[in-house]
Amino acid sequence: MGILDKLFGGGKKKKGSRETVQTRGEHMPDLQIPVDEKFTIHFKKNGGKFLYCDSFEEATAALRDIIEENHWGTTPFFSMNPHLESRFKGEGVRFTDKVSESDVFFTTCEHLIAQNGSILVSSNQLREKKLHEIPVNIVVFATTSQLLESLGEGLKSIKKKYRQQIPTNITTLKHFEPTDDNSKDFMTYGSSSKHLYLILLEDL
Repeated sequence: MGILDKLFGGGKKKKGSRETVQTRGEHMPDLQIPVDEKFTIHFKKNGGKFLYCDSFEEATAALRDIIEENHWGTTPFFSMNPHLESRFKGEGVRFTDKVSESDVFFTTCEHLIAQNGSILVSSNQLREKKLHEIPVNIVVFATTSQLLESLGEGLKSIKKKYRQQIPTNITTLKHFEPTDDNSKDFMTYGSSSKHLYLILLEDL
């Protein structure tokens, strides 16, 4: 069963316990469910908006829908990723490298963390900026191969991938709705609440 089916409850129902991630206590051990399903549940619980795409054409259509929904047609997207800009430049999106000129940050990420539904980023995406310095509206473009179970696995993957040039400014985007508890998450420097869309492209 694919991610999209899991999102909307499609496919055959599994028999057994009715206990789910949503019904378990916060400090109970995780249920043994697939990484993609676990990420989706926690990500939506955090307040994120999720768009699953089978192809790049669907991803560009999803971006157009996001722009239309939020009336961002005349809003330039703040971006620090020339490769990402070149992939989407034919979709009528204008880009700027000045954060003061935009209300929307368009970016990639390092990994998607199923354990808590967070998005792991680093200086490859943020450069030297802290979370409070980027726009409150964020559109993240990621692929299913970036899904990992835990933050520890994500950090190990970064270390292995970049070896002698490990990026700095490693942090997580986790809270997509403001709550009293946001400031307690040390990985987000106390300024984590963002309005976030995730465009997830199937690449496995």
